Amino acid sequence: MKAFLKSNEIKKILIRRNISQNYFAILVGTSSGYMSHLMTGKRNPSPKMRIKILKALNRKEFNNIFEIQNK
Repeated sequence: MKAFLKSNEIKKILIRRNISQNYFAILVGTSSGYMSHLMTGKRNPSPKMRIKILKALNRKEFNNIFEIQNK
């Protein structure tokens, strides 16, 4: 199972909270380059990274933030 970020949803949340993507990367504990890859779909987050993203966004709803792709 692969999970990809729903970047449009995350961008909306970041805009509402007046948080840049770079600052969001800091909150999550990753580099801005890796966050950029996650946001563009070039990389998919590991299970640990998914948890960090949910915590940084203060969200519990997995399906609102991630899109699941089953292979």
